[in-house]
Amino acid sequence: MTRSLPSTAGLLITTVALAGAATAAPAASVSAADAPRHAPVQKALDQAVADGGVPGMVAEVRDRRGRWFGSAGVADTRTGRKRQPHERFRIGSATKPFTATVVLQLAAEGKLSLDDTVDKWLPGLVKGDNNDGGTITIRHLLNHTSGIFNYGNDKEEFAKLSGPAWLEHRYDTYTPERLVKIGLRNPRSFETPGDGFVYSNTGYILAGMIVEKVTGKTLADEISRRIVRPLGLTGTYLPGKETKIRGPHPRHYSTLFATEADAKVHDVTDQSASTGWAAGGMVSTVGDLHLFTGALLRGKLLPPAQQREMFTMVKTGIKLPDGTWKDTWITDTTYGTGVFSWELSCGAQVWGIGGAITGGFSFAMGTRDAKRMIVTNMNIDRYGRHDSLDTVKTVLQAEFCPSGSQTRNT
Repeated sequence: MTRSLPSTAGLLITTVALAGAATAAPAASVSAADAPRHAPVQKALDQAVADGGVPGMVAEVRDRRGRWFGSAGVADTRTGRKRQPHERFRIGSATKPFTATVVLQLAAEGKLSLDDTVDKWLPGLVKGDNNDGGTITIRHLLNHTSGIFNYGNDKEEFAKLSGPAWLEHRYDTYTPERLVKIGLRNPRSFETPGDGFVYSNTGYILAGMIVEKVTGKTLADEISRRIVRPLGLTGTYLPGKETKIRGPHPRHYSTLFATEADAKVHDVTDQSASTGWAAGGMVSTVGDLHLFTGALLRGKLLPPAQQREMFTMVKTGIKLPDGTWKDTWITDTTYGTGVFSWELSCGAQVWGIGGAITGGFSFAMGTRDAKRMIVTNMNIDRYGRHDSLDTVKTVLQAEFCPSGSQTRNT
């Protein structure tokens, strides 16, 4: 039987004026008197460490009262070093909205259109197994409706990037072209582009390649020029060939997709980011993710037309031949262009970005107006009984669901 990635693993990894709110100073710390309001979040963090197999987890809430930071566990299981607000960590697919924002800014400048086909910019690259770059548009790439197979689920590559084999291949370098070819050697997820949603890192690799073709610059440079510097992000970057994280950071841990509760945990901090690149290769901090996600939700990075495009949502699944619906990603979500919404168990809806990578889960979610937001990171990825996505959802619900209402009323 072909072993496939858990659905959560798919998360793996300008001329626009930027007004004052986008570069606002960090919110003031919440007073001690307000700390009890966040006791449910702190309890969820503590439980993640005590019962969920998480070495260390942090969460930072920002709302009209200011800023609250909570942590549990450690940044380093060997030394016992505690987690800190300024740490940098790999953010996995929270990279995607950075790539999507650059593409949408290029569209606003008239340098490309989301209706452009892949073939217009990367002629002849997407072909074979019923893939046709002449029918797949940039929009299809960005909202995961292209149908192109996710290279991370390729049987041969997954064998290299999970289990003990990962330790042997952790420093392997992948070019974007190689990642695309891996995806294209597999059957399409559905026949016609636009007829379904299946999460595909391959699509974002293609989007990153298009950015470089249009601009003549590296994607890393464009992200820095258009997003990082204007927003004043101090710990965010897209690595090149380097395998270590710059600056202060927690150790990153993984069971390498083993699902047993007692699975061996490995230190995976140092690794090649080239397997994620435009789809999941970036590094950031809780503070930077607050600034970036807040700017996205408030429309500070894009003109109105492109902002509407970013938040034009599609359901995250496909309709089967018998007419029934099949979820293909996180249940109760919709996806836009690099951003998504998630309906929590109590019925509350949150918006933002998230990502998983070998070594961690990172989410930045909030109300649609960004007046209340939380950023969280755990320095491990786990599946099975201690599923990291369930842990994230528990923390989100601790913040956004009224006390005692963790399940939806019926």
